[in-house]
Amino acid sequence: MSPDNELIAQSMREPAVFATLYERHATSVFRYAAQRLGDHVAEDVMSETFVVAFEKRAAYEVTVVDARPWLLGIATRLMRKHVRVEARAWKGMTANLAAQIAPDLVELAGARIDAQRLTRRLAKALRRLAEFDRNTLLLYAWGDLDYVSIAAAMEVPVGTVRSRLNRARRQLRRAAYIQIAEEETDHGRTDTASQHA
Repeated sequence: MSPDNELIAQSMREPAVFATLYERHATSVFRYAAQRLGDHVAEDVMSETFVVAFEKRAAYEVTVVDARPWLLGIATRLMRKHVRVEARAWKGMTANLAAQIAPDLVELAGARIDAQRLTRRLAKALRRLAEFDRNTLLLYAWGDLDYVSIAAAMEVPVGTVRSRLNRARRQLRRAAYIQIAEEETDHGRTDTASQHA
């Protein structure tokens, strides 16, 4: 099986060969776009990604064996057109994440409510991240790329990827700590109220 860079180079002479690259990476690009925007938009983003990749294949850096970072970078740039859709998806995602975080058992209702609050706070914190920080974090978490691959996808140095991820993680941790502090304050109020009752 030929590596991606060889397929891209060969597709310059035989365009039909590019279909192998599509077969190899379409699922990964679709999954990344679906996690960010939902299935209904992901199909369009995936298709557009491969159209753009095909048109720009002559500019591909042939020393890079794996084309997935390049493709996810194209997909990330294309998703900018769908910012409003992504904002709506984040709101819907909150409920889905909460359901995944806490099992749906009656005796764990309190934990589920806390998880829903935390998920809402984290979703809000993600929306507030600078676009480049959010894209970097999501390429890492949902695109399953390492730092070097993210740097290639975002066309920035690896050091920039590290600082963006560090900043994004710090902001998300801060949102989580605020949630925990609020819960402890609420819990303290409840204990005090029950002692006075």
